[in-house]
Amino acid sequence: MACAFRRSIASQVSRVLNLPPENLIKSISAVPVSKKEEVADFQLSVHSVLESSSGHSKPDIQAQVRKLAEKLQCDTVVSEISTGPGTVNFKINRELLTKTVLQEVFEDGSNYGLKSELFSDLPQKKVVVEFSSPNVAKKFHVGHLRSTIIGNFIANLKEALGHQVTRINYFGDWGMQFGLLGTGFHLFGYEEKLQSNPLQHLFEVYVQVNKEAADDENVEKSAREFFHRLEAGDKQALALWQKFRDLSIKEYVQIYKRLGVHFDEYSGESFYREKSQEVLRLLDKKRLLQRTKKGSAIVDLSGRGDPSLSCTVMRSDGTSLYATRDLAAAIDRMNKYNFDSMIYVTDKGQQNHFHQVFQILRLMGYEWAERCQHVPFGVVQGMKTRRGDVTFLEDVINETRTRMLENMAFSKTSKELENPHEIAERVGLAALIIQDFKGYLLSDYKFNWDRVFQSRGDTGVFLQYTHARLYSLEETFECGPLRNINAAYLHDPQSVSILQHLLRYDEVLYKSSQDLQPRHIVSYLLTLSHLTAVAHKTLQIKGSLPAVAEARLHLFKAVRSVLANGMKLLGITPVYKM
Repeated sequence: MACAFRRSIASQVSRVLNLPPENLIKSISAVPVSKKEEVADFQLSVHSVLESSSGHSKPDIQAQVRKLAEKLQCDTVVSEISTGPGTVNFKINRELLTKTVLQEVFEDGSNYGLKSELFSDLPQKKVVVEFSSPNVAKKFHVGHLRSTIIGNFIANLKEALGHQVTRINYFGDWGMQFGLLGTGFHLFGYEEKLQSNPLQHLFEVYVQVNKEAADDENVEKSAREFFHRLEAGDKQALALWQKFRDLSIKEYVQIYKRLGVHFDEYSGESFYREKSQEVLRLLDKKRLLQRTKKGSAIVDLSGRGDPSLSCTVMRSDGTSLYATRDLAAAIDRMNKYNFDSMIYVTDKGQQNHFHQVFQILRLMGYEWAERCQHVPFGVVQGMKTRRGDVTFLEDVINETRTRMLENMAFSKTSKELENPHEIAERVGLAALIIQDFKGYLLSDYKFNWDRVFQSRGDTGVFLQYTHARLYSLEETFECGPLRNINAAYLHDPQSVSILQHLLRYDEVLYKSSQDLQPRHIVSYLLTLSHLTAVAHKTLQIKGSLPAVAEARLHLFKAVRSVLANGMKLLGITPVYKM
């Protein structure tokens, strides 16, 4: 694969520049494929390897490029050397390129790209990823979809890279909203409705009690008293809260099953209601706790008494807040998992919250606070069902399945499927995930149902269609051993473009591992699918000579393998028919 070729190029360049080969590896990259012309396979960025490059003007750099290229020679690996703007370009022996890439794809299987020397100095770590984290007793809102699929991708990627990953779902199962819900249920709740459709009924109760609390101070007072009883451990209040929690989680688990997401630990703010009091005592002991005139407690983050740069950690009635419970959870997780990295995946509206939590941990003397990271994401706009209702995730998943079934009804092969509903749901989820992952996570984006389900655009439907189409080829035509293929039959421009693109997979994985952005992988897979669509039209298998057909089949099989690997990292289950 790319690693063997990079090492060979680095070895030759190192002798000329008198530099260790390992210092050159990350300056040698596979060249992106071009629709206009055949490009070289690798390029060395001369600018990045020259020690005094900052002192060179562009003409100087180009002179260095030419000088270096003149000293390099073609060998059994490199068949051609050329220069570009700031780069020395290398073309790999076509026979070697073809056989090496295909062999590595098939031998490495799901680990293709992950054995690259780009990851050789990557130490295996203990990583905690907290994601999804819906609010108990509320329907799973579509806003939690982003946290769920982004967190799942990050956990998948970290696991693929060999890290020990713990996936935590930290439910919002404590706080003042339960005071409102407890009061609301006594006023407007029905046990029968709670048992038959718990989240919908609790949502209705919550909306109604909020309206009442806005107009009636007694309702708000009752809510505060109910939450105070919860914090004090009142058995009756806790029993009602536990019922709400259990019924909610039962429904959430069903949704996670549909999304193909799992967790190692189901936790929640409630786990830390007692430990949050320990945090308050510790803050007080370290003289970080300050009382306000209203009786609440804050931590000054400015160091100079600036109230705008403080974090409230206790209400005036002594009850804890979200920040207090997050502090307790972080300390507890460090004791439990001794993590090297803990990643929180939430919307960008919580950036300040996590900045404050991490800062307080540092003030408390916890140096490991530097290992905590917040991965924020933007808001999805315009995601409504046809009814235009409040968009709950279950409604959105159902809508994707329905729309996909409608699209599939026009396909001859879809009518022959044994499980059309399951296929439609998987393709629909792929469409949602690709739409979400195409841009920067921090960006807001407008959701468009019609664009999401296009079968020929840059969509999840197109990826699933490509995968199913390639699998159909393998089912129709028998594929023999790789050692028997004649690589000369894969030297046409379409085959070479695909092989060159397969070379780049490790670099794409490396980019995503550095910034935790799935867009690199999405862009790579979409390009791979477009290259394959072109090749599928021109590189016929039916009617070709057996040796030609065999070579092309192996190429398409390699594409499907890498496509499936990338989709699974993104949290997409590939379909084999559609």
